[in-house]
Amino acid sequence: MTTAVIVAAGRGTRMGPGIDKLFLEIAGRTVVGHTWKRFDGHPEIDHVVLVVRKGSEPAFHEIGVTLELTKPWSLVTGGAERQDSVWNGVQAAPAGTRWVAVQDGARPCTSKDTISRCLADARRAGASVAAQRMVDTIKESTPEGRMIGQHLDRSRLWSVQTPQCFALDVLVPSLEKVRNEGVLVTDDTAACGLAGHPVVLTECPDPNPKVTSSADLPLVAHWLTPPPEPLP
Repeated sequence: MTTAVIVAAGRGTRMGPGIDKLFLEIAGRTVVGHTWKRFDGHPEIDHVVLVVRKGSEPAFHEIGVTLELTKPWSLVTGGAERQDSVWNGVQAAPAGTRWVAVQDGARPCTSKDTISRCLADARRAGASVAAQRMVDTIKESTPEGRMIGQHLDRSRLWSVQTPQCFALDVLVPSLEKVRNEGVLVTDDTAACGLAGHPVVLTECPDPNPKVTSSADLPLVAHWLTPPPEPLP
């Protein structure tokens, strides 16, 4: 069994005060509704767990009703940090789960092919992450952050995204390690790295942006809007 854990418990402060980016409507659905529907419709996903903020459960139930979902789903309350939310989501996965796909709730454009590629790599290696090669020239700053400190070789640099896919018996010990040691990580592949488990970079060519600020909305709307029907 494969369970998708959609992390939707953050507040998205970079969008602005009083704005919850997950509930913004783009191309006929909320941002998180698009994300949820992508995983609900994927043939390799058996169950969806949404990790949400306490008190937001009614809003997610309402979205679920409107989506005409085909897969069973459940809600669980998030934690103080992202890694705590993922932990809660994994703990809520149904019995029989062997594989987990962790997804940002605010990443609504993830394609079926990207999900399939990541799951395939995880099944071969135990852990994988959707990633794209860096095309910009990247510099590391000096400690004060205003001058170039180091020129980095972009041929070895990747932008990592979600889904991040794992065998359950790889992800759980990795998360346990960072929890027990009090280490703060920004994603689950970092937890795997600290636990000594390698992670495959799954190159995915399809657009897979995350809604972070208002500047992202036009681009995301473009990718979510189906092209017009050809003229007869």
